Amino acid sequence: MSDFQFTNTTSPVPGNGTPPAEFIIKAPSSTDIWSKPPSTSSFTAPILYRSIPLSTFKRARVAFTAPWRHKYDQGGLIIVLHTANGDKKWVKAGIELTHGKPHLSSVAKDRFADWSLLPVPSGGGAATLEMVREEDGSLWIYLIEGVSKAPIREVTWVFAEEGVKECWVGVYAARPADVGGRGGDVPVYQCTSVMAGGAG
Repeated sequence: MSDFQFTNTTSPVPGNGTPPAEFIIKAPSSTDIWSKPPSTSSFTAPILYRSIPLSTFKRARVAFTAPWRHKYDQGGLIIVLHTANGDKKWVKAGIELTHGKPHLSSVAKDRFADWSLLPVPSGGGAATLEMVREEDGSLWIYLIEGVSKAPIREVTWVFAEEGVKECWVGVYAARPADVGGRGGDVPVYQCTSVMAGGAG
């Protein structure tokens, strides 16, 4: 498998291509991953990813925390599918600051994106999330708390997409708010297993 790469940022890849157990992704202002009709489409957030064959994806997990300060500050796991016609379809799951506090957030974008929210059980700004390809072919998103594993969402179409061979799997950070270009609020990711190809 290839080493990790960054997109939408000039920051160096932490760990010389293989991220260490703990690393930082800076999220400049006015960055997002979002799509909403009729014409909103944004794919500008920094993503640290590894490109793998979609057929080899098994699971990815990340523990993360950040000083979520501005509305829609967010970060977490992402899988991006590059379709034959050049479109991007993606699923992201993480924490997002909305309605005055951090929430567990999951978004799936086929033609356009949807969005679902849950309270962070701890009430804080940290979580461990996992994406898993289950035996029925669906992508499931789980919240990990100690030895317990709580299902958050099922996305049925990811592995049924035709013409998609490669996908990106990794972590991202975004700050949709325009706060003068500052990138000072930095999500910190503690990666347990950011990759899945061939991993159980």
